[in-house]
Amino acid sequence: MSGGGFHVHGPHDHELEHASHSGHEDGGKMINQIAMVTAIIATVGALFAYMGGATQANAGLFKNNAAIKKTEASNQWNYYQSKSTKQSLAELARDLSPDDKKATYQAKVERYEKEKAEIKLAAEKLEADATAWDKQSDDQIHQHHRWAQATTVLQVAIALAAIALLTRKKWLEYGMFAVAAAGLVVGTLALMHI
Repeated sequence: MSGGGFHVHGPHDHELEHASHSGHEDGGKMINQIAMVTAIIATVGALFAYMGGATQANAGLFKNNAAIKKTEASNQWNYYQSKSTKQSLAELARDLSPDDKKATYQAKVERYEKEKAEIKLAAEKLEADATAWDKQSDDQIHQHHRWAQATTVLQVAIALAAIALLTRKKWLEYGMFAVAAAGLVVGTLALMHI
């Protein structure tokens, strides 16, 4: 700048002036639009992340329930085996005993057979429960992965938004919208358990 009211612009002054005018016209609209969409994406992403954490916790709880049911089923099968052993001993005693004692041992054999049938039903039900809990856990893990994928895609959209703001490239803004839409589609798949 020189004295006497005469002002000389340097190259950087021209660029700053041009940038300030661009920021107030189309660029300002772009900045506001990207900022608004980024806030929405971040909010939806936070919800997706919460759902991902919840489904992961559920999967762990369901897997734990499956393990408990498997242990209970194993206990029932051990009990069944002990009744089988007692039944075998009663059969041996029946076969080796005198005729007047055979009826006593035969009653024990029949009692053990009846008890084994009840124990077997309980063990099979516990095994079915364990299988059901395992399936629920697997379903929750699959859903967790969907939520995690949706969250990751939305994070990429936010990163694209930041780059679009810095570079003021319209194609990056469109890319951000496309990636955000893909994240919403994956989130919808998670919501629908697909």
